[in-house]
Amino acid sequence: MKSHLNTPLHKGSCKDKSFIQQMQKVFMAFHKQPKTMLMVSIETGILRANICRYVAKWKKENRICIVRKGICPISKSTGVQFLTTNPELFPSIACNEQSRIVEPSNTVKL
Repeated sequence: MKSHLNTPLHKGSCKDKSFIQQMQKVFMAFHKQPKTMLMVSIETGILRANICRYVAKWKKENRICIVRKGICPISKSTGVQFLTTNPELFPSIACNEQSRIVEPSNTVKL
């Protein structure tokens, strides 16, 4: 009979630790200075799909904010979000309000 003393209680418990460590590494990368997800992916070696998942979670918690949009220095794509987790670098307008801003229309109401 095999001993189960060395097996984790939950199949994903080792995996969970790995994701928590990844999340912390990504958080710190965004904290140093505003970066794109691709920049963080290359810096940390973590898949961009995982970074996207973490960013979505942090956006819901207001722990990450878009500082500006610009050209990615790696991919040269335009309109790329530069993100930060450093509250000192958050723009004066709240992060959750950024997505709610609607530009006034040019039509005149009669």
